[in-house]
Amino acid sequence: MTSRFEVQIYYEDTDHSGVVYHANYLKYFERAREHMLGTAELRRLLVEDGIGFVVYKAELTYKKGAVFGDTITIETRADKESPYRAVFHQTAKRGAEVLVEGKVELVCVGRDEKLVTLPASAVAAMEAGSA
Repeated sequence: MTSRFEVQIYYEDTDHSGVVYHANYLKYFERAREHMLGTAELRRLLVEDGIGFVVYKAELTYKKGAVFGDTITIETRADKESPYRAVFHQTAKRGAEVLVEGKVELVCVGRDEKLVTLPASAVAAMEAGSA
């Protein structure tokens, strides 16, 4: 299932040409993943269980830039690739127009910074498409 998250593009998001600075899409994709997994649960996992998500790999393909004043939608679909790794397929769109496509792979680590299995709550949120 696909989760959708809207992002308003502010002047501060753009570079000198008026187009969204390329690295900001990583922030937008991060917010969309947080929305999908649920802020309260992510916080609980971190504070109570000592589990955090870290980016293992990120690939982005830029097709067209958003501009100041746009509202874009980040569509996110996630797959459990292994007991330890989740793959998020993300697309930034302006209406039906695809602006940026991304594939972000995450793993979880414990307080000792060692790999741990994906929490059941995160897997359930990924399967549901949103928290």
